[in-house]
Amino acid sequence: MNSKGATGKTAGQDKTALGGIRIIELSRLLPGGLATQMLGDLGADVIKVEQPVVGDYTRAFPPMGKQDSGFFLVGNRNKRSITVDLKSEAGKEIVRKLVAESDVVVEGFRPGVADRLGLGYEALKALNPGLIYCSISGYGQDGPYRDVPGHDMNYLGITGMLQLTSRPGIGPQVPGPLIADIGGGSMMAVFGILAALMARQKSGVGQFVDVSMTDGSMHFMHSHASNYLLAGEEPTGGEHRIAGGSMPYNIYRCADGKYLTLGIIEDHFWQRLRKALGRDDLPEDPFPARAEMEKAKAVLGDIFAGKPRDEWVKFLWEHDLPAGPVNSFAEAFRDPQMVAREMLLHVDHPVEGKVPQIGFPVKFSETPGQITRHPPVLGEHTDEVLESLGYDDEAIEVLKAEKAV
Repeated sequence: MNSKGATGKTAGQDKTALGGIRIIELSRLLPGGLATQMLGDLGADVIKVEQPVVGDYTRAFPPMGKQDSGFFLVGNRNKRSITVDLKSEAGKEIVRKLVAESDVVVEGFRPGVADRLGLGYEALKALNPGLIYCSISGYGQDGPYRDVPGHDMNYLGITGMLQLTSRPGIGPQVPGPLIADIGGGSMMAVFGILAALMARQKSGVGQFVDVSMTDGSMHFMHSHASNYLLAGEEPTGGEHRIAGGSMPYNIYRCADGKYLTLGIIEDHFWQRLRKALGRDDLPEDPFPARAEMEKAKAVLGDIFAGKPRDEWVKFLWEHDLPAGPVNSFAEAFRDPQMVAREMLLHVDHPVEGKVPQIGFPVKFSETPGQITRHPPVLGEHTDEVLESLGYDDEAIEVLKAEKAV
C-alpha cells in the first residue's frame, strides 16, 4: 500500500474494494476512528462529523504536531471532516440529509445517547431503509453493564484476559496495546460492516450492527477459554504454556540487554534446538513437569545471556527455528520485513508537512488499500459537503452564524 496503491495506479483512479460506499462517522477516540480509516483505505468515502471549534478531542492528545496530535494524524487519513453541532436542530438536519444518501453510519456514543439526539438507528432507518448502522460501545446495547462507563482495560478485565498478564507473586498488569479498542472494537466493526454490506446486496435492506468491545475481546480468548470450558483449568498468568509458563515459548534476555522471542510449540522444533545448541542435558520433553520446566528455563536463560540478541536470532533462523527479536519502536519501523511490506508510509499534509502513517495490514492483488486523503484539518470539508447537500452560500453563512457548523 502506498499513495499510488500496490499496483502503481494513481490514487485518483477508483481501483478500490469499497468505491461508491459512503460512511458517516459519528465517533471519537480510537475504535470508530480506526475502523472508518480502514474502510477509507479500501476506498469508502468517509465523512467524519466533528464538534465545532474543538473537534474530535483526540486532536489534542500529546504529543502534538504543529496543529493536531500524532494520535489523531495516524488514525484519521482517508476522511473528510465537517463540523456540526449535533445538539442543534440545524446540525441534526445536516446529518439526516447526509444519512439519506449514505450507506453506513458508525457511532461510538454510550448506549442511548444517539437515540436521545434523535440520531439513533430507528430514526435514521426511517430515512434510509438500506442504512447499515454500526454502534461501537464498551459492553454492547444490552446486558447489566450496558450503561457502565469504561475503557480498554476495564473490558479486558471482564473477559479474564488480564489474568494472563500476571506472573507468580505479581498481580495483573496493564497491557501495552489497546487490545479491546482495536481488536474488540475497530476490527470487529470492520468485520460487521463488511458482512452487513454483503447481506444488503442480497436483501436490499440495511441492519443494526452492535459491536461490544468486551464481546470482541472475549472472542480472542479461544485457546485459553477452551482449557477452562472443557477441562476446568483456570489459566494462571506465567504458568500456562503459551502465557510465559514454558521454556520453549518464552522471552529471553541476551548479553547486550536486548531480548529475543523463542516460539517453540512443536516437538520437532524443540529437538532441533537441543541439537543446534548441543545441549542434550535439556529435557527431551518440551513441556515437562513444573519443577523440571523451571530448571530448564533457567538453563536456557543462561545460554541466551551469553551472546548479543542479533547473533542469537541469526543463529536460530539459520537452524530454521521460530524465534525473533523484541524490537524497539525504532527497530520495528526499520525492520526489513516491515519495510518490504510497506508498513510505514508517509502522506503530505497542508499544515503538518510529511506525516508518517502505519500501512494497511492486508495486501490485495486487485483492489489494494490506498492513501488518497491526508488526515483532515478540522472542518476542512464543511463547505464542500454542505454544498453537495444543496446548501447555498447564504444558507451556509447562516449555519455558521448560528454555530450549527
